[in-house]
Amino acid sequence: MSNAATYAIAVSVQTRYLREQSDPAAQRFAFAYTITIANQGSLPAQLLSRHWLITDGNNKVQDVQGPGVVGEQPVIAPGASHTYTSGCLLDTPVGTMEGSYDMRASDGHAFSASIERFRLAKPNALN
Repeated sequence: MSNAATYAIAVSVQTRYLREQSDPAAQRFAFAYTITIANQGSLPAQLLSRHWLITDGNNKVQDVQGPGVVGEQPVIAPGASHTYTSGCLLDTPVGTMEGSYDMRASDGHAFSASIERFRLAKPNALN
């Protein structure tokens, strides 16, 4: 079996604008994102840390790194997934996020699971 098949993580994202936590007059736009991390590999894998690049509409970048996700370092069995919800604040009504998770398989192999760029946008902010 190839490494790609052994260490395969798929990441999917759903985003939501948090109107009740936002204050557009103060350039405060709040977003929630729900991430599902699916282990499509053949070994259990633990999520050790995260790395995010959060870019607002003015191209201001926040570089966020830290252990786990929402205080957890889940072990994800083959065929299983882990879902969590978190959030971020932007100074603009539109932005993007992208990044990676540092993972370790049960055989000790460390690898990275990429998170493709996704958009955060206040409803009706884009034509």
